[in-house]
Amino acid sequence: MSETPTTAPAPAAGGEAHGGGTTAILAALAANIGIAIAKFVAFLVTGASSMLAEAIHSVADSGNQVLLLIGGRTSKRQATPQHPFGFGRDRYVYGFLVAVVLFSVGGVFAVYEGVHKLLEPEELTSPVWAFGVLGVAIVLESFSLRTAVRESNAVRTPGESWWGFIRHARAPELPVVLLEDSAALTGLVFALLGVGLTVATGNGLYDGLGTVAIGLLLIAVAAILAVETKSLLVGEAATPEMERQIRDALEGGERVLSVIHMKTQHLGPEELLVGAKIAVEHDDTAAAVARAIDEAEARIRAAVPIARVIYLEPDIRRRDDPHSSADTRVPTAGG
Repeated sequence: MSETPTTAPAPAAGGEAHGGGTTAILAALAANIGIAIAKFVAFLVTGASSMLAEAIHSVADSGNQVLLLIGGRTSKRQATPQHPFGFGRDRYVYGFLVAVVLFSVGGVFAVYEGVHKLLEPEELTSPVWAFGVLGVAIVLESFSLRTAVRESNAVRTPGESWWGFIRHARAPELPVVLLEDSAALTGLVFALLGVGLTVATGNGLYDGLGTVAIGLLLIAVAAILAVETKSLLVGEAATPEMERQIRDALEGGERVLSVIHMKTQHLGPEELLVGAKIAVEHDDTAAAVARAIDEAEARIRAAVPIARVIYLEPDIRRRDDPHSSADTRVPTAGG
């Protein structure tokens, strides 16, 4: 049987989902650039290793936000003969690079610096600078996190947990910014504790311990991001709710169609490929089948607008099984 591929026009640049992500990215970028400069100044004045670790963390976060912006821009390129489904997955590629940068530049460096300070503790000078910068950084990071939370709430399913949102979101930008900002605020608390205990006790070991804690936190966040973005990069199916809507749209027309099997895959956060084998009656004419497929495609796009590429392959309904949609066998290469 022949397949009937159809594609919808690409969504407008800067669509709703990515537009919200861009707002959160820009807010985080502005906050992190300012915070990084302040932290470097505080490190030069105080010599606190936790301040250096936090400064490097902010630099890494700033670079990560730039990577996310680049991914959002390159993903909008038009499809080519070599890349017929477009470049939507560029956003996943750059999201994965964020995890690599956060692990190597942020986490590993912080652990190294912390271990160095544990082996050779140093007394802090002018700790008031450190406390002042950390206080300003907490305020700016809170603003960035608040922006990310507001933008995420606009697309998060009602009642869905934050961990569920991070795990199941198909657009990488908001989960990345949420995790980065949450890690940044927690890291600032670690730095504040490390500097505070060092000042209170005169023992530089606490500054080193705070730095190691920051590094381990960043490594853990980087690991979570790597796992989630790798899954998106390899290719994830539509959410169960979307697949239900697509199946209902396929089978909900006046002409009776039933799904033999169906597969979906995200070509990008707002681009979905749908492939399905559908059962038709033995006596249906080619014109009737084509008309039914056209109607089914229209229903799918009305129900799930991000279904941009649709392949529907008709097959003869088996007489011994009028409910073909119950057949969930994986199709062979020959169809």
